[in-house]
Amino acid sequence: MHTFTLRVYYEDTDLAGIVYYANYLKFIERARSEWVRELGIDQAKLRTEQGLVFAVRRVEADYLRPALFDDVLTVQTALADHSGARLVLDQAVLRGEQTLFKARVTLVCLTAIGAATRFPAAMRAAVTQVL
Repeated sequence: MHTFTLRVYYEDTDLAGIVYYANYLKFIERARSEWVRELGIDQAKLRTEQGLVFAVRRVEADYLRPALFDDVLTVQTALADHSGARLVLDQAVLRGEQTLFKARVTLVCLTAIGAATRFPAAMRAAVTQVL
């Protein structure tokens, strides 16, 4: 399981000092990017050299408890399922031991013209090492 730590800043919150719901998606996106980087995949290089990008196809999200201004949060990312053409990740945002937000995210790989394609061989090989 990959972990990513962040702090809630004022800009992440609404007038009540509670994290705005859409910002959880930003938090888990940052964690996914770091997970991919840890797998040894350079997304910028993949885009410029092969014309491939990763895209979110589906998100199922559960908002369980509010995060607040100045909280330190941990985002956990775990591979739930995969095939040559999709990855399914379970992600959770925690404050200490308390789970605040959970999501199941399906990722796909797209070409420069937006057509779905298989993940690159290096990515598929890296993912099999995670299991």
